[in-house]
Amino acid sequence: MSLQRKAYLKMLEWKDYSNGSTALLLNGARRVGKSFLAETFAKREYKSYILIDFSSLHPEVMLIFEKHGHDIELFLTSLSLLFETTLYKRNSVIIFDEVQLYPKARQMIKHLVADGRYDYIETGSLLSLKQNVKDILIPSEEEELEVFPLDFEEFMSALGNDDLVSHIKKCFDERVPLGQVLHGKAIRDFRTYMLVGGMPQAVVEFSASKDFERTDRVKRSILKLYRADIGKYAGVYKSKVSAIFDNIPGQLAKREKKYKLSSIEKHARLRSYEDAFMWLSDGMIVNPCFNATDPSFALGLSLEHTTQKIYMADTGLLVTHAFWHGEFINNEIYKALLLDKLNINEGMITENAVAQALRASGQRLYFYSRSSPNDRKNNMEIDFLIRYKNKISPIEVKSSAYKKHSSLDKFKIKFDRKLGESFILYQKDVMIQNGVTHLPLYMAMCLKDIK
Repeated sequence: MSLQRKAYLKMLEWKDYSNGSTALLLNGARRVGKSFLAETFAKREYKSYILIDFSSLHPEVMLIFEKHGHDIELFLTSLSLLFETTLYKRNSVIIFDEVQLYPKARQMIKHLVADGRYDYIETGSLLSLKQNVKDILIPSEEEELEVFPLDFEEFMSALGNDDLVSHIKKCFDERVPLGQVLHGKAIRDFRTYMLVGGMPQAVVEFSASKDFERTDRVKRSILKLYRADIGKYAGVYKSKVSAIFDNIPGQLAKREKKYKLSSIEKHARLRSYEDAFMWLSDGMIVNPCFNATDPSFALGLSLEHTTQKIYMADTGLLVTHAFWHGEFINNEIYKALLLDKLNINEGMITENAVAQALRASGQRLYFYSRSSPNDRKNNMEIDFLIRYKNKISPIEVKSSAYKKHSSLDKFKIKFDRKLGESFILYQKDVMIQNGVTHLPLYMAMCLKDIK
């Protein structure tokens, strides 16, 4: 099957407006589909292409880089001859796949772009780690495009449900309910999406088999790859990176979801773990969410870096990660999760899914937390803060059985002049009540930074 990726449309835009003036860097987690996306784009949009995979670089290709990297004319001619590929001016593209493994190639982008004959696409992960940028000058001619797991809209498209997504968007724009039948289908589809996740291999497997257990095997193979990468590339931080990674489900399962280092090491301090958190974030394996102490439009200016929540970048991987012990999650457990009949903290999964949706739509993740043992009546916790229509909008993620939203009420009173529309994301249909817009979870994809 062919997955319809929004990143592909952004690549088309880049090709049109850039016209060779920049190279495109696809940055994303491993197995998120960067390489496939780059090669598919090359096949469809150019007359010819050359793919150089630095994870399995042939010695003859390495020799071309080492001997002719300083001579662009000889370098390009040598590549064309070695790969037996004719390159056409302004109609060919050269792909540097897993470019972080050979930083010198990334540095060459400046001169290759200046040459102007061909387009260049790079793919990679962990691109800002010290060992991956050591002794090179990062080219300003590089344009980054973050590639995320499939969002709910892309997942629905893969399953042939585009019409329902269009209707969801229409109901969001008009702030009207879908109605019992369509809402029931949409929420079931979203619950399926939370369990399967958005990693392309998992989506393709589920689309073909509708078998959760087989899909779980795919997700386990991805998590094993992440663990292997930690051991191989995290260097002196690997034990701390592994500890943080292993504790993510346990941290999210708690009512208080802020990541507590004391769960790893009794007297741990953030300064000794900062690089480990950065490693996971840079690899786009996790989505960090920081406490913004002042909910103004410039949320990034009031970050409290010592307080953060760590979400998995893919909710399907979180589900498998949470049930890691035991060989596989069988279909019966998945069906119980799907029908909300398994006694687990589902808030962990739903909140992670909202975080994933917000990141995929271009939002950075912020929350608000105020806690004082001497002033408990004014304590409040807002799950997410987003920029929406030139205002700050608070978001609370709730279960279908919730009866009050006291934190949101206190937050609205305290920061009334700074706030736009307030949202609660939950299991039920669209409803506006007491100045709060209640949206079903699947509408999280619609909360983009609209100015």
